[in-house]
Amino acid sequence: MSLAPKLEFRQTQSLVMTPQLMQAIKLLQLSNLDLVAFVETELERNPLLEREEEPPAPPSPDQEREAADSAGDDADGAGDREPPEPAGMDAATSGPERTADVDVSLSELFPDDSGAGAIDPGRLSGDPWSAAARGGEDADLEAYVAGEVSLRDHLLDQLALAVSDPARRLIGQFLVDSLDEAGYLRIDIAATAAQLGTTEAVVEEMIAVVQGLEPAGIAARDLAECLALQLKDRDRYDPAMQALVGHLDLVARREYPALRRLCRVDDEDLAEMLAELKRLDPKPGHAFGGAAVPTVVPDVVVRPAQDGGFRVELNAETLPRVLVNRTYYATVARAAKGPGDRAYLSDCLQTANWLVKSLDQRARTILKVATEIVRQQSAFLQHGVAHLKPLNLRTVADEIGMHESTVSRVTANKYMATTRGIFELKYFFTSSIAASDGGDAHSAESVRHRIRQLIDAEPTDDVLSDDAIVQALRDGGVDIARRTVAKYRESMRIPSSVERRREKRGLARSG
Repeated sequence: MSLAPKLEFRQTQSLVMTPQLMQAIKLLQLSNLDLVAFVETELERNPLLEREEEPPAPPSPDQEREAADSAGDDADGAGDREPPEPAGMDAATSGPERTADVDVSLSELFPDDSGAGAIDPGRLSGDPWSAAARGGEDADLEAYVAGEVSLRDHLLDQLALAVSDPARRLIGQFLVDSLDEAGYLRIDIAATAAQLGTTEAVVEEMIAVVQGLEPAGIAARDLAECLALQLKDRDRYDPAMQALVGHLDLVARREYPALRRLCRVDDEDLAEMLAELKRLDPKPGHAFGGAAVPTVVPDVVVRPAQDGGFRVELNAETLPRVLVNRTYYATVARAAKGPGDRAYLSDCLQTANWLVKSLDQRARTILKVATEIVRQQSAFLQHGVAHLKPLNLRTVADEIGMHESTVSRVTANKYMATTRGIFELKYFFTSSIAASDGGDAHSAESVRHRIRQLIDAEPTDDVLSDDAIVQALRDGGVDIARRTVAKYRESMRIPSSVERRREKRGLARSG
């Protein structure tokens, strides 16, 4: 067998993830806020992209009628109006007839005005309100808007007044910087003392100083200390309350008989102590500097239709509008001098065309998936969560002819506004639980809803156990295991039957 170089032609097929395809996949799963940020970046980078300006909305018939009426009034009253004064006339040259019908003098109306040479104090002080009154454009209203005070700034302002020693103030500042978002101090005292070059006693002393600042309960090492600090601030940390705070595990398990013995109080006093304990703030740091919760803007809006169905529309506010300025491209392309300039313009044009096409494809895909979800879950939209059907990604993907990975990307970080509220698109995809009578399966979310309804309706003297809930669900056509009921109950943060029985008995005694 001889070895010799030769040329061969072969035709093969392969799937290649081009950069544009990867970018389109990333674009599909972006939320509306991330999409706006991405488009803003492209608008700054690509000179051929520009925003599509929305045309002004045409006036409504009522507005046109009001405009016509006001125009007629102006025409009718034009003959009754006084002619305008010459531009050079002022109060000094208009004569006494200008002030004859006024029962006060100008000096009484403007007591600070001492003549033409009067100095505006707002002009000297830079008062934006005075500038706004003079019609200037330098009024800064944002300067008068109260800024959000962080927990660190709030504590450091108090620490500067509470501690005069610079060394101890630095230790206190270190402790303030070590607080977490909830206001707890999670440090090792020995390691902190070694790091700061001081003794553990000084660190403990400064911890006590920081704990004495506002808000009460700050710089606590655990929940019990946080509650104790707040009770001390209210002068309610008596021996009975101290015993109650020292046994929070019994409070969580609702061991009311044991708590009465430890606190040496009766049922009425224990109920009052528990009510006061619930009024305390377990996370005092959250009142300062917390990040604002962003408002959920739905990507899809579902409205009832006249034929009894539902109309699915995209929310136009979440769709960026961009255009390719081909006129500018033609103008600049004619002035391009070198191959580098022409290559740059060609790349910008290709990227702009791809972005416009990808945004349109993204909108169509979201609308297609949302329409199928509404069709599958129409019973939920009409009758509530009890009629939510089990649904998975493959079912929707097979119905609309897409891959289920595409459906998964579309439903990520997207929200739908319905007559029953705003839901994430992934909310409508739930696992199925078989029916006991061989009928249609039930969704896990609807089963959770039934469990909550059963527990909310249980009487005080007959608390339902997990086995009783299983039997009630099976009588209702749901084939479910006891461990599944316990898992769903714990996911909804519903205590066990023993804890619920103790809580309801305690509430009955206190009532």
